[in-house]
Amino acid sequence: MSIRDRLASLLILHTAGTDPAAMSTFVDTYHPGGLILMGDNVGTGIADVSAITRALTGPIPLILAIDEEGGDVARLPEDVLPAGQELAQSPVQDTADAFSQRAALLHEAGLNTNFGIVADVTAEPSSFIFSRVLGTDPASASERVTAAVRAESSEGVLSTLKHFPGHGAAPGDSHSSLPRTDLDFSQWQRAESLPFRAGIDAGAEVVMLGHLVYSTVDALPASLSPRWHDILRDELGFAGLIVSDDMGMLESSGDPAYGDRVTNAVAALASGTTMLVIVADGPHPISPAVLLDGLEAAVADGRLPLETVNAAARLALTHRLSLAS
Repeated sequence: MSIRDRLASLLILHTAGTDPAAMSTFVDTYHPGGLILMGDNVGTGIADVSAITRALTGPIPLILAIDEEGGDVARLPEDVLPAGQELAQSPVQDTADAFSQRAALLHEAGLNTNFGIVADVTAEPSSFIFSRVLGTDPASASERVTAAVRAESSEGVLSTLKHFPGHGAAPGDSHSSLPRTDLDFSQWQRAESLPFRAGIDAGAEVVMLGHLVYSTVDALPASLSPRWHDILRDELGFAGLIVSDDMGMLESSGDPAYGDRVTNAVAALASGTTMLVIVADGPHPISPAVLLDGLEAAVADGRLPLETVNAAARLALTHRLSLAS
């Protein structure tokens, strides 16, 4: 693989529309490692999504992902299964059943990765994330996260835990701000970390880092923080794919320090993120070609070490090849 193709393999991109031929051309043009399908890709439902995913077959499968939490965040109209607070207040077996059926819907649609297991925890009804959490305390959330991961695995869907290190402790909406908390790290270890630990122990293949600032740990958002990547790898023992939340959200935060997508992408990959999710256009729209130009320049001038790119590309390819079996 050329350096540009290695860099492209670290991108999970979005392109609008439901035309399978156009989606295939997009992939052939930019060679991303994956696609995330949003509401504008779903059309009437699973039948339309299946037409897209059938057009995207190849010797190395793509990561074909969707945000399918259910409830407030359900892309597929066929998903009328319980989610979030409804599951948080129900027996753990209900979570297992819901995520088993949810994963079966993804499998039917030809999707192989769900950005769908909320491992955040909060008991605060005013929290942005409250309606989506699977538990209002670490113990109950951990039980349901474990059940969700095991259920998705039974259907051959890669499970994603989000939004590490935990949106519940950081008030605000990360789509339009940088939620911040001064929660002490030892408190994080005793509480917010537990559902993520449980999901990792249950076999989750993917962890999504949030654009969240835990100021006692790092002034940088977790998505750009080498410290948080090290904690996830070394303390929690996670060896799978680290993906970003939509990188366009950083640009929309209103913080001028994060106004440039190329700079943000370089920082995320250099800090240890395996694959970047890029959905929103942000205030300064940028094409995949321009992004790849910027990443290539960062490799050339040493801001993004080639060995870091190579390690991430190997890890991404390993997971993609596992989808072929």
